[in-house]
Amino acid sequence: MHVVPGLKVLYFGTPVVLISSRNEDGTANLAPMSSAWWLGRHCMLGLGDSAQTAANLLRERECVLNLPSSSMAGAVDRLALTTGRPVVPDHKAAQGYRYEPDKFSAAGLTEQESELVAPPRVAECPIQLECRLVAHHPFAGPSVSATAFHVEVLRAHVEEELVIPGTGHVDPLAWDPLIMKFCEFFGEGRVVHPSRLAEGWDMPHGSLARAASR
Repeated sequence: MHVVPGLKVLYFGTPVVLISSRNEDGTANLAPMSSAWWLGRHCMLGLGDSAQTAANLLRERECVLNLPSSSMAGAVDRLALTTGRPVVPDHKAAQGYRYEPDKFSAAGLTEQESELVAPPRVAECPIQLECRLVAHHPFAGPSVSATAFHVEVLRAHVEEELVIPGTGHVDPLAWDPLIMKFCEFFGEGRVVHPSRLAEGWDMPHGSLARAASR
């Protein structure tokens, strides 16, 4: 039997992405999000318009999509409720966000130089995708002010242990991505870390994507 529960969010489970981008002063920004999907060598990213990452992408037209493993949930959660915008937007301030100029240090992660783009990679992430912006499209609604960013993957870096020997394929049994189901961190079919984002919602589950690309 099906019911109509009046779902507030529709994030049924997607990989968490740590997006690294370059700020106007040349420093690095790092933001977790889960509104991403891939097709061939291209990816679509759904980012809130007030996000620092959105502004950086529009200006610099480059980013790195770093895919954390499930064991990195703690580092990702340390970026919750932080923003790279020096002036925190009112709606984010009301949700408890604070300005954090050094996201890598805040998360306990390491910058790694990229090969084809200016933003750094996250050294600890098993998969890192250097990308350039192809196009962007407004994506708005009654409760959403966002943009869909179309990026092309220029180079993929994959931890050697994840590659099937003698092939150009990732071993799906070895790759254990961090998954965001609503506002909970999952890996290997189970909750792997409590999420601070979930604590602020008036329902059991929220969405990392609401906080995405800060």
